[in-house]
Amino acid sequence: METKSQKHFNRENLLSQGVSLLMQQGYHGTGLKEILDAVQIPKGSFYNYFGSKEQFAAEVVQHYIEPFIRQLDGHLQGCETDALAAIHRYFEELIDALEKSGFQGGCLLGNLMGEIGDTSELCRESLQKAVHRYRDLLAQGLSAAQRQGSVRTDKSAEAMADLLTNAWQGALLRMKIEQSAEPLKQCCRDLLGDYFKT
Repeated sequence: METKSQKHFNRENLLSQGVSLLMQQGYHGTGLKEILDAVQIPKGSFYNYFGSKEQFAAEVVQHYIEPFIRQLDGHLQGCETDALAAIHRYFEELIDALEKSGFQGGCLLGNLMGEIGDTSELCRESLQKAVHRYRDLLAQGLSAAQRQGSVRTDKSAEAMADLLTNAWQGALLRMKIEQSAEPLKQCCRDLLGDYFKT
């Protein structure tokens, strides 16, 4: 009999392995057997953890976004005087990590949006939830920067957060084909370093 803690551990392992495989191979290129073999769980056990591959992918999306939410929130927690600089530092960390990885993978959200965003309602809703959580946190930071006087106030923090989220996702796709961080750096320069500023 599997203990509750063992089941939780196995579930977390499956989700982490799911992030890695879906990032490398996409949804359609990743089989359940491959995921289960990677974490050494018997094939028949998958449905003890997830109702379907689709539900698994939807939960992988939430598992994937969580560290980014925590990382961004960590930057914003200490930004009493300069929220704009905190957001900039957060994106610089992301760029640095992508450069170190050789521009591999990009963003799982963007990858899955393109692959199954309009064919799986369950995954579409999960992707939307993840993007909205991320966008809302960026909006909080930009709103703080507006109050601090470093970001323009003729546009709402929400509208600027949407623009930044959209531009960043596009820059990540461009990064993959250019094999360069320049699209990402340009996105930050043009928005955080120019367009958003007072």
